[in-house]
Amino acid sequence: MIKIAVIDDDVYIGDLLEELLLREGYQVLRAYSGTEALLLLSSIRPDLVLLDLMLPGLSGEDVLAQINGIPVVILSAKADVQDKVNLLLGGAADYVTKPFDTEELLARISVQLRNAALSVSQPVLAFEDLTLHVDTHQVQHGDHFIRLTKTEYAILKLLMQNPQQVITKSQILERIAKDTPDCMESSLKIHISNLRKKLREYSEKDYIEAVWGIGFKMRESGS
Repeated sequence: MIKIAVIDDDVYIGDLLEELLLREGYQVLRAYSGTEALLLLSSIRPDLVLLDLMLPGLSGEDVLAQINGIPVVILSAKADVQDKVNLLLGGAADYVTKPFDTEELLARISVQLRNAALSVSQPVLAFEDLTLHVDTHQVQHGDHFIRLTKTEYAILKLLMQNPQQVITKSQILERIAKDTPDCMESSLKIHISNLRKKLREYSEKDYIEAVWGIGFKMRESGS
């Protein structure tokens, strides 16, 4: 059963969300503060998180920074565009402003769950002329195979799984740690520089974009 964590100190909204999600067949986990949320997430891995920002203890922004590999939908009364931009660039999968329409929220949840399932199960990742074969660990540009180190491959795979999302340096280190425990913050910049250089050997295009002060993402044509 798909598990969704509802992290909100407003009992009324939390109860409303729990009733809505249970009716749709989801299993619901609850946390009422930032500290309680991290404790919950340390023992159980939900498939999706609904996260309020105004939490007692640790803020929603602090909690978001600690969540990796799980789609997070922000639920907040904050409607400022810059707030939304900062959170989406900071790793949130979506942002829904309170008060929200329940049908729209359910649709957004379904989209994020579907995207997460595709990123895990998809045997081949493609971005423009680049192809990454998850099963064989081969990377191609057109008909040319690109020889990458284990760390370079892990970084490229993570970015191609989330092509429109800016991945922070800390998120990259945390998400590739299992496969490449030798990659440290001091060496990450070198690994990414070498990866970008190898990709440019087969194309004049720089496929990886550095977002100043935040992290990295795949660079779309025309950007």
